[in-house]
Amino acid sequence: MPRNLRRQALRIFQAALKAADPYQAVLRHFKMPRGRFQNIFVIGAGKAGAEMARAMERLLGNRIAGGEINVKDGHTAKLRRIKINECGHPVPDTRGVAGARRIARIAEQAGPHDLVICLISGGASALMPLPAHGITLAKKQKITRSLLACGATIHEINCVRKHISAVKGGQLARLVYPATLVTLILSDVIGDDLDAIGSGPTVPDRSTVTDVQAIGAKYGIAIDVGKLAETPKPGDRIFARTTNVLVGSNELAVDAAAREARGLGFPTLVLSSFLQGEAREVARVHAAIAKEIQAHGRPLPRPACVVSGGETTVTIHGRGLGGRNQEFALAAAIDLAGLRDSLLLSAGTDGTDGPTDAAGAIADGTTLARAEALGLNAAGFLRDNNSYRFFEATGDLIKTGPTGTNVADIQILLIG
Repeated sequence: MPRNLRRQALRIFQAALKAADPYQAVLRHFKMPRGRFQNIFVIGAGKAGAEMARAMERLLGNRIAGGEINVKDGHTAKLRRIKINECGHPVPDTRGVAGARRIARIAEQAGPHDLVICLISGGASALMPLPAHGITLAKKQKITRSLLACGATIHEINCVRKHISAVKGGQLARLVYPATLVTLILSDVIGDDLDAIGSGPTVPDRSTVTDVQAIGAKYGIAIDVGKLAETPKPGDRIFARTTNVLVGSNELAVDAAAREARGLGFPTLVLSSFLQGEAREVARVHAAIAKEIQAHGRPLPRPACVVSGGETTVTIHGRGLGGRNQEFALAAAIDLAGLRDSLLLSAGTDGTDGPTDAAGAIADGTTLARAEALGLNAAGFLRDNNSYRFFEATGDLIKTGPTGTNVADIQILLIG
């Protein structure tokens, strides 16, 4: 692998992570609402929740009466006033349910003269699992696993999550009312739809039970819609004292990556911050762009950098270990085989990709040859959705550890 390209790709990725820093995002965007408040509570969930909470403690200190944040295992910070509760992701667990119940109690106890600050970031859907009446945790887990495995989009998954929950889809705002509610949101959702981020616990919900029924039918997933209640819609009075503020997004991270790439001397194109679709298919498009640049200098002359972001999906057919970014890189490696001075990095900004300890992986024109020398068949690993073991063997995994943020994924294509 071209070492210089690898170093440059990692440097560009680090610039994207820096731009998505949740601590700084909260410091930049939080404004105290007007009025005098008897109590201030901080609640919420998400992979970036701990760093967002740390920023709130810096801003408000002892004025915070208490609170609780549900976070993914390992995504923690040292806090004095706000309790951190680690729990399961992407499949919800009993620790998440217990924490969500405590969060709901804080919301319900807040009075008309209190302020509730809610911190929401990517992962909040799984990390604040309070099943709706008539829905068990086991049923919620089964539905979540099925949706993750079938290739459903994040919008479809969150539509279902809202209606099998007692807090998502605006229902947390219902619990907080009539207290004043300010929600700070770090987006991991394409297009930054506020009602989709973390399944929109404090945002009016435009989706319906009928939509849930259609999604279940589309993917062949059994969902007993007869047990589901409708979520609060736009215009409901419970949102009269609610303010939702977007503090960070994938677009900001993509733009920061592009600036860094230009600073390194690469003519740079931002392809999109709206990437969706099957990871291996989107990867083939990126490989085709690399070939076009190599052969014809289009859409950029060499050297070149193409940056994109968003969130692809993986339809699981095999029994291997991996995540959408590692699968993206493995599919790209197959199509990049033999292409000189070309490299692709695909990684999650949260530092974890699927159920693995890697953020993603790097592939280039030599990846397949190096793998074959180790006796590895890339196509076989791709068929088995076993991208982690493939890149573990080739030494091309990206391991950052938990980054404390989550604004979806970044792809960096470099042509030397």
